Formats: sequence, C-alpha cells, structure tokens
Amino acid sequence: MRDPRLTELADVLLSHSLTIKEKEKVLITGNTIAKPLIKELIKQAYQLGALPYVEIVDDELRRLQVKEITEQQLTLQNKWDLERFKDLDAFIQIVGEENDAEFGEIAAEKWELTGRVTKPSIDYLIDHKKWVLLNYPTKGAAQKAGKSYDSFYDYLIDVCTVDYKHMEKAQQPLKELMNKTDKVRITGEGTDLYFSIKDIPAVMCFGERNIPDGEVYTAPVKDSVNGTITYNTPCPYRGVTFHNVCLTFENGKIVKATADKTEELNKILDTDDGARFIGEFALGLNPKITEPMGDILFDEKIAGSLHFTPGEAYEEAPNGNESSVHWDMVLIQRPEYGGGEIYFDDVLIRKDGEFVLEELKGLNPEQLR
Repeated sequence: MRDPRLTELADVLLSHSLTIKEKEKVLITGNTIAKPLIKELIKQAYQLGALPYVEIVDDELRRLQVKEITEQQLTLQNKWDLERFKDLDAFIQIVGEENDAEFGEIAAEKWELTGRVTKPSIDYLIDHKKWVLLNYPTKGAAQKAGKSYDSFYDYLIDVCTVDYKHMEKAQQPLKELMNKTDKVRITGEGTDLYFSIKDIPAVMCFGERNIPDGEVYTAPVKDSVNGTITYNTPCPYRGVTFHNVCLTFENGKIVKATADKTEELNKILDTDDGARFIGEFALGLNPKITEPMGDILFDEKIAGSLHFTPGEAYEEAPNGNESSVHWDMVLIQRPEYGGGEIYFDDVLIRKDGEFVLEELKGLNPEQLR
C-alpha cells in the first residue's frame, strides 16, 4: 500500500530541495529498504519531465570493499565518479542505516585514505551540483532513537516535512545578525569558548541540502578559537560513537581532547593538519527534533542546540581550513541538558536554548511548529 506521506516527501525533495526542471538528470542512491521512497521519486521525476537514474547501495558489501581497498582502486574510482558527476544535474542520497556498527571494524587509516583520494569527486559534486541528503526509517535507526519502528517512521516523516518556507523567512534575521557579528562567546556546563566569525558568511539551511533540516551556519576565523567546549550528546563518527567529548583550544587548534574513548578520538583528530581546527559553527533550529539519537543528520538540527565542527570548512562559509574530516559535534543548551548562553559581541542572543532578542524569537520552537 502506498503511503501518501512518502509522496509528499518525494515532492519536498524534488520540487523544494532540488527545484528539478524538465530534462534534468537526477541520480538517486539508496539502500533497498528505501525502495518505497525511491519508487515515488522515480514516478515524480518522470512527471516533472526529468531523467531519474538509480543506484542501489549495500552497507555490508561496502564494508568488505573498504576494508581491503587500495589507493590505486580509489584513484580509479575517483576518476570514474568525477566523469559521471559532470553529466548530472542533481543528486539524492538516501541513507538507510540498518546497523550503526557496520563500519566499526574499518581501520582509521582506510577511512583517511578513502576520504583523501576521493575528495576531488565529492567536492565537485557538492560544490557544482544540486544535491540533498536524507535518512530513511529503519529498525536500526528506530532502536538508536529509542522508539518502536512504527513510531520512528511517523516521527521521521513528520520532522522531514516541516514548513520549510516559513523556516526560511524566520532564519533571515539570524543570518543578518551573524553577518554583522565579530565576537562569539558560548558558556555552559563545562563550556567557556571564545572565537570570531567576522567577515565569514552565514548560511541558512531550510530543506535545500539536508532533510530533515533547520540550521544557520558559519565558521570561526581559523586561529581565533580559545577556551573549552564539552558536548552533551553522542558523537558518532564512521561506525564508532563517542561520549563526553571535551575539546580545549588555543589559537584555533585543539590542544586537548578527551572522551570515553580518548585514544581513538585523538587518532581521528590527528588524521591531518586541519582536523584539529574548526570548520563550522551552527545553531540547530528544527522545532520537531528535540532529543539526540546518535544520528548527526538529525542531532545537528535539534532545537536549542549548536554544533562546533572539527575539520573541513564549507565552501559557502570558508575560513581556510581543509581536512578529510568534518565531524559535527552537538551541544544542547536547553535547561534539561544543563542550559547555557550564546553571546554575539557581548550581547546575549540565546539563553537555555531560547532566543531572547525580539527579532530572533520567531526561531523559537513554539513559533516554528
């Protein structure tokens, strides 16, 4: 039986996120579990006069490949991908993660090699083509979220189909304020952090790239970060989840990093020179996402949260930092998570997850729902 909500979600992806036009070529990738949504995307793409192409992926097979992959093989794969991406107009990646630990046994060196060698083709796709990323509900994701599959399915569709047009309008004052801001201070339990965002553009996210969506991001001036931040949500990275991550900075660089897996954490941060600098600072704004589930596509959008990201900076908000790592780590500042404050140029703009400036109150959850 067809679920009409999947029809609505497919319309969000094709018409809102990608603004697909006649004769545009769309690559759709996803696990077989996402077939109901993929079928809707194919049907609607043809109705729009577009040309859909489908690629089915399998995490178990990918694990076997990545575990033994060589630089020669990756170089050829990067060459192939770069050529086929040039022929695309748009890309939809559907993640249907059934086992969160599927890639946990892959050596960090293999991930570093894969990220480094395939970076040119991935960067080309992200920088030059329309794209959108979303998660499809699976039993593994439901378990991670602490929900039954049926409840999680309903939840995911709900958070993915919020009113993104309304969200776009509400984000505009925050973007304008961030573009005028120099100094940022973040305080909270185990956190006192200072940095500058001067002259680095703020970017609004309202369903054009990620589904679910809801954030405004920029990046700190690379060498301006000083102080300590303690994250209070799980920090997953390539099949391994870290807890109680605490980072201390001096002149932009992470000089101390601790967690429940401190040695593994530092190994990732030593991947390359850029991994110990920050590539993104963002505020989470989705009113229907309130609790962490260990999936960053959701967690980075949590209402009343922020993420402060070691690694690569985005081209839209460049601070000069380059890395094969981009690791979004989330701090929730609502009262039940310990609270906290954000100051722009010494003015309090958000307290305990609620915006206090009049022009920003439209971003509080009760206004966005």
